[in-house]
Order: sequence, then structure tokens, then C-alpha cells
Amino acid sequence: MEAVAITRNIRYGERKLRQVADLLRNKSVEEAFAILVILRSRKKGAAIIENTLKSAVANLRNTEEGAGVGLESLVIKTIKVDGGPKMKRIRPRAQGRAFRIEKPMSHLTIVVSD
Repeated sequence: MEAVAITRNIRYGERKLRQVADLLRNKSVEEAFAILVILRSRKKGAAIIENTLKSAVANLRNTEEGAGVGLESLVIKTIKVDGGPKMKRIRPRAQGRAFRIEKPMSHLTIVVSD
């Protein structure tokens, strides 16, 4: 059985978020939480992925089939980071010009299975 958790419009760049996601792919959930605890102080993306992973585990446990499943048997089947919309801002420059600043967003999808 599988459970999915999706977090959309994360105000964090997809390349930065993918660096953390690549470390967790095809790992057990217990091992993933251990890695995220270590990375939390260095990468903002670790806390975002940790919350989404907790949500995926909770989604699995709230189903009838997954009620008695323990953390030790769960595996991260898929972890996917996609680009989201970009917030566009204007920055003033010399001689009346304006430069566009694009602030990226991301979408995160985690699939957990036993």
C-alpha cells in the first residue's frame, strides 16, 4: 500500500530542494528522518521535506490497511521536486531602468510504501 503527500508553492528554489531530496531517494523512512535531523541545521529544505514526509506517513497510517504499519517497514518509493510559479519583482537600477527579480517556488511530492 502507498500514501502520497504533496506540498505546493514552497518558497524555496527547486535546485536547493533537490539537493536534499537526492539524499533520501529509496531510503527507509527511519533512515530518512535520521538524515534530515542532521541536515536541518544546514539546509532549510530539510525541514520542509521532513514535514512533508511526516504527512505522508500520517496519510498511510490513517488508512484502514496502514493502521498497524511501523516506521521500520516503510520506504520512500518516490520523492519528486518540480518547479512552481515564479514571483516577479522589480528592482530599480541606474538611469531609470528596472531589472526583474524572479523568486522561485517549488512543488514537492513524496510517495511512501511498505
